[in-house]
Amino acid sequence: MRPAQELFNVHRDVTFDEQPILLHAFAGFVDAGGGVRITADHLLQNLQHELVATFDSDELIDYRARRPRMSYVRDHFASVDIPTLALHQITDLSGRSFLLLAGPEPDYQWQRFLAAVDLLVDRFDVRLAVGLSAIPWPIPHTRPMGITVHGSDPALLSGFTPVVGEIEVPGHVGAMLELHLGQRGITSMGITAQVPHYLVQFDYPRAATTLLQGIGQVAGLLLPSSGLEPMAAQAEREVAQQLEGNDEFATVVAALEQQYDHLAAVSEGASNELPMADTSLADSAVTGEDIAAQVEQFLASLGDDGRKDDDA
Repeated sequence: MRPAQELFNVHRDVTFDEQPILLHAFAGFVDAGGGVRITADHLLQNLQHELVATFDSDELIDYRARRPRMSYVRDHFASVDIPTLALHQITDLSGRSFLLLAGPEPDYQWQRFLAAVDLLVDRFDVRLAVGLSAIPWPIPHTRPMGITVHGSDPALLSGFTPVVGEIEVPGHVGAMLELHLGQRGITSMGITAQVPHYLVQFDYPRAATTLLQGIGQVAGLLLPSSGLEPMAAQAEREVAQQLEGNDEFATVVAALEQQYDHLAAVSEGASNELPMADTSLADSAVTGEDIAAQVEQFLASLGDDGRKDDDA
């Protein structure tokens, strides 16, 4: 394997008052509703940040799988937007700095990429890594969206009830990084938004607000979400419009609402933060084979090569 340090360029050294948290958000795979991509874009658009490092796109990205966007003006090509995987230092609303590694999931050289991230993690003395993802879930858009929390340190998972037993899924860089860092002894965890399964192929900003809430809960970062609320509300209005006159769709949503409310009533009192703790689906048959089938079907739909078309 070629030297991992040649895979990225550091543009500036940054310092932290305390050991920083690393958020990693890879778009294009296990990103139902575009929640991961929307979250990363929102943080960079709404918080003070500095570019720390960029990775070599030519080494990592398959341009034929995710073709760069080009601008054509009248009689010439004016610009091209090359997919970029970058590391930023970001300051949250309380003045606390953290790192965000975001961009398209690498197509190539995963082990070398993990080794490169190791170098950056060690360089900045990262104490906690948190990955973001989003998967389909059997809930209606009319009820609060929940999260699944997983990781290497059981102490950090207190209050979050696992709802899927054991399933086999295609590997993806976010999960591999979570596993790899945990094996190195660096506290590593992930937050997965539970997106209504019938909305996974559309941009659904509520997935991003849910991820932001989850980050605040597990990592203590103070992040803005108000800017996403109008987008989320608009998307929900559009879904509501689709319900009108569509009896089949309305029946599905009504059934999911009934199931959600029943399970919430059964588990009432189990947690003060029901949607965020996964307890809404605990002690129910839907927590077993049904959910596993939903997840596996979604991952299988991403393609035989394990890669989701970003333009889907």
